[in-house]
Amino acid sequence: MSTYLRLRAVPAPALRNSPAWLERLFASDAEFLQHRAGRCPEEVLDVCCPNQERIYTGAPPDAPGDRPQAQVVLGGRPVLRTDRREPPLLVLTAAQTRRVAGFLEHSDFDALWDLARDRLLPGYGGTTAEPETSRAFAMTHRELRTFYTHAAQCGEAVVKCRSKA
Repeated sequence: MSTYLRLRAVPAPALRNSPAWLERLFASDAEFLQHRAGRCPEEVLDVCCPNQERIYTGAPPDAPGDRPQAQVVLGGRPVLRTDRREPPLLVLTAAQTRRVAGFLEHSDFDALWDLARDRLLPGYGGTTAEPETSRAFAMTHRELRTFYTHAAQCGEAVVKCRSKA
């Protein structure tokens, strides 16, 4: 069973602090799309790579106290779910989304990979599997950068949900 990270961009004024409302964002994609009619184009991203956050956690901080790289994948304000056995939902404000987008826009994947590769490669087949492993992480990095850039341009917040598939 794989763990997926599902990300949804939400207009900041529409964001609610209700676990039930936030869970509905992930309950039905068709319903979610209907609510988005007439707004910024839909931004939905499902990430399967379970260790993607390791690419960013080793990155040097932008400035003291400002660590958007830690918010890219698993960061955000936790909101406990109605079923407490489920992992919490994570919420980034529109301002945090802009900082994450800026970090991703200016980050060099190769440099990030160099910092994380020694921790990641043993779990993916070692150095012989490095080309495929690096490509998979790079592709997810590009998808995350595109997602956050678009959400930031639209002034949207981001809600994240970890789920099993």
